[in-house]
Parts: sequence; structure tokens; C-alpha cells
Amino acid sequence: MSKKIVIVGAVAAGPKAACRLMRLQPDWEITMVDQDSLISYGGCGIPYYVSGDVSDESELRATSFHVVRDAAFFVNSKGVKTLTRTSALAIDRKAKTVRIENLDSGEQQDLPYDQLMLATGSKPFELPIPGAGLDGVFTISNLHKAIEIKSRIAQGKVSRAVVIGGGAIGIEMAEALTDLWGIETSLLELAPQLLPRIVDRHFAAMLKKHLLEKGVAVFTRESAIELLDNGQGKVCGVKTAERTLEADLVIMAVGVRPRSELAKAAGLDVAPWGGIKVNQRLQTSDPDIYAAGDCIAVTSAVTGRDTYAPLGSLANREGRVAADNMAGRPAMFKGVCGSFIMKAFERCIAATGITYEAARAEGFDADYALTSPSDRAHFFPDQAVVILQLVFDRKSRRVLGLQAFGMMNDSISARVDTAAALIAQGGTIEDFALVEMAYAPPFSSAVDSINAAAYVAENMCDHRLRRVDLDRFLAWMDNMELEPDWAVLDLRHPLESAAYVEKYGPGRWVALEYGQVRARHQELPASKTFIILCNAGTRSYEVQVFLDHVGKCDSMVVCGGLNVISRLEVDWLLK
Repeated sequence: MSKKIVIVGAVAAGPKAACRLMRLQPDWEITMVDQDSLISYGGCGIPYYVSGDVSDESELRATSFHVVRDAAFFVNSKGVKTLTRTSALAIDRKAKTVRIENLDSGEQQDLPYDQLMLATGSKPFELPIPGAGLDGVFTISNLHKAIEIKSRIAQGKVSRAVVIGGGAIGIEMAEALTDLWGIETSLLELAPQLLPRIVDRHFAAMLKKHLLEKGVAVFTRESAIELLDNGQGKVCGVKTAERTLEADLVIMAVGVRPRSELAKAAGLDVAPWGGIKVNQRLQTSDPDIYAAGDCIAVTSAVTGRDTYAPLGSLANREGRVAADNMAGRPAMFKGVCGSFIMKAFERCIAATGITYEAARAEGFDADYALTSPSDRAHFFPDQAVVILQLVFDRKSRRVLGLQAFGMMNDSISARVDTAAALIAQGGTIEDFALVEMAYAPPFSSAVDSINAAAYVAENMCDHRLRRVDLDRFLAWMDNMELEPDWAVLDLRHPLESAAYVEKYGPGRWVALEYGQVRARHQELPASKTFIILCNAGTRSYEVQVFLDHVGKCDSMVVCGGLNVISRLEVDWLLK
């Protein structure tokens, strides 16, 4: 029996559900409604369109065979009726109709439905500060805004820009403005770090250092309190509590909120923060109404709590699951790990699961293993260091998250994707230690970096490895009186360690090359707690095991070693 399906929203989840439904139920009448004239585009590609990596906006709306996905495409190629420039005003659940309005003509009508899907997406949050409405102030809310931003830049109207918000979109926009166009760009973030709640602060600090090296001025713990008017209604600067930054262009990238007003007005269950509540079949509290995409609350695979994950990749998967269930084909969307990856100039940063700080806040007996191996075989010509952090629960040995920072290549995505699959299944440290990864020297090491991170976590859980918290070590390096009995045991070559011994003195910085520890360990003073340091941390652990064996048990390892520390903003590092 034919059914009438109405889908509100035609960017990601909506088109995916509509096309899937037509393949499953070709005789059904499916109508998509969207208030915009541009539909079914890759919103996550907007920064790359602004940067010039994507040359034309139509590429963000085109299929892989270069056909633009517009209303005519969906009608002619997919059999889906599509109403653009049409707003959904209200849902009458009893009559099972959606009141719509054509935004050009003002004409209103009621669309009947047997089943309804809400794919209303998200809207950018706008700071309620003076000057927010000035010309030259943009949010990254849709493709129209991106086209206007790029047009102004291409016409030479922008020489200085300020991006407000240090999340992924803000950082990507800062890169886009700086890298191709050479615009003097400042990035503001109110939180103490970039990418708050996505990565832990050491990873954010590594990213910040790279942005600074590439010419982006980064100011954390600082945000805009006023946007300045040039007297002609155009923005000319951004005022913070600390400074005033000149700007011809201001981009607000301070997060997005679910568009759930339609659902809320219809009496559907909505989370306090705005996400539409759905079950694993993506049904709302009304079994004939489904929802998917940036408008919904999803379940964290780690905590089991509601979370928000506004990503095009998830929206597409959710759209397919919703369509399957609407068509009578049982399917479940079980939740998300919160997988994230982004490019920043020549670096890549990624994460899945939850951070160490979030794990502690959730009540886990959390710890982290920090490693800095090569991203491929150490003898391969273009190998580079990758920083990995495995977050785990000591009691259950369950892995809670993985973070990575390294060169812009394929090595990080492969490890984070593997971690996401394992975490979603409740994977333990042992699962990570034994997971099979494809190996060849151009792609990985024989001991894969994800296995190696698990080995460190295993050694920590089994009390074979004692690490010093990185924050605690860095604080001590800034003020050694905090721990008067500590001393660094530097295992590197004398040419690397000699300058540190000279700077800090042999009582604070002891140089004993790795290969000489077994023969000369008697020279180490018994009164010191040694903080064992090498480049990556591997040799440090081996030396700790040996020192424990000979009765010198008062030591801690700097996991990740100087490979990690050198990527942070640290004043005491010698060149």
C-alpha cells in the first residue's frame, strides 16, 4: 500500500532518507521540504571552499558524477518531490499534516503524511554582543554565507580577519583565510584551550603551537565583548577584555544548536539543551514521526548519556536507519563514539571516545597512556612522529578514548577509525593490544602505534610502569622547588643532554646514556626521585624496570618523552 512521506529538511539526513525510501518502496509518495534554495550540499566542506581547495560552490552540491543535486535532480533522478524556499510552520499530529509556506509567494498549504521525518539540522549560535549585526560579520550557517565571504576576499575587500571560536570550524576557517589568501587572522577562544571538550589540553596546546608557527594569532581565555563600527555600518574591529583587534571580516564560529522548535511546538520530547529525543529506531515520542541529523540527541557509546554530534557523516547514517524503519525494515542506530578529525595546515588532529578530563568527570577510574612512535616504519624515508593518547578505565580496563596528533597523512585516521570501532563494542586494553592492522613499511610499523599505546596502558594497569603526570612535570620544570627531591635522569646521547646538565646542574639533571645504565647505575644518588626522560618514553620504561630490579624503585617516566614536550609551548627547551 502506498504511503505519503514528508521529510522536513533537505541537506544531509533528509536526502539520504528520501533516496533510501524510494529504493525500498518505489511506489511511495515522498516529499522533501526545505526553506533554502540550495539543498543537499556538503556543509563540512565550506572551509575548503573558502580556502580554494574546492574551487566552486557547485562542487559541494554535486554528485560524484558531477550532477548538481537541486530540486530538479531529486524529482527527475530520484523520484522525490522537493519543495525549496518552503518553510514548515507547524505539525498537526492528530490530523497528520504539516503546515508549509512558500517563502516567495506567501502561499500556505497542509501536506498530509502517513509518516513524517524531521531533519531540520542546526543553527549557529550568535554572540549577543554589540555590533553583531554589522556588515562584515558572518556565521557559517549555510552555503550562501560562504559564497559571500569568498566573494569579498576575492575582491580584495579583506586584509584582516578575526575568527571567534576555537572549535573545528573556527580553526578550519582561520587556516582557510591565512593559508591561501594571506589574510592577517586572529583566532579567539573563551575556554583555556582550543577544541574544548574534544581533546585534552596537551593536544590542544600542540595544535595551538602549530597555528602560531603558521601565522595565526591565537588567544585563548579570551573572547569578543564588542564588534566595532567604522561609522558606516561595517565592522572594523573586535574588542576583547584584553585588546582590540582590527578586522575587515569577523566570523562567529561559537558552536551550533539543534533546530528543534518545530518538534517542541508539536509536543515531541526534546532534551533541555534542544536535541530532539529519539529511540534507537530514530522514532520520536510520536511513533509516526522520525528525526535524524543535527537536530537530534544521540547516545554516547562510552557514557550511555545523551550527547550532541552534528556531523554530516552521522546524519547520512541516521537518515538511512530512519528510512529503513519507516519502510518496515528494522534497523538500529545504537549511538556514537564522537569521532573527530581535522586538518590544520600541515598537521592532523583527531579523537574518538571521551577525553581524560571528561572520563574523570564521569566517575571513571581514568588514566591515560601517552606515546610518541613513528607513524610508519622508522626506516621509511618520510616517517614522522605521531602523538597518541589512550584513555582507559583502570578498574575495567575498558578503553574510553583515543586522541592523536601528527602529520597530515593517512596514519592518524586509520588508528582513530580502528579505535572507534573497538570502543563502540566496549573494547578493552587487551583488544587494542591485539587488534590486527595491515602492515607494510610505507603505512605503519611492525608494532603498530595503536598496539604500542595499548602496551603502555597495560603496563600501567599492571603496575609495571609508573608515569609522572605531564602537567605535574611541566610545573616542576618551571619551579623545581615544588619537588626538591626530584631530578631528571636523561637517557639521551651526551651531545643532547650536556646543555641541560650545564643549565640545571648535575643535582637536578643527571645525564646517563641509555646504553650505560646497567654498567653505571651505582653512580645514581639514592636520595633522588628520578624523572626518567628520553625522546619517546620507550627507553625510559626499560630503565625504570631495570632500576626497580636493582632496588632503585623511586622513579617515574615521562611518557611520550621529548617528542611530546617539544610540540608544546615550553620555554625551557633548548634548541
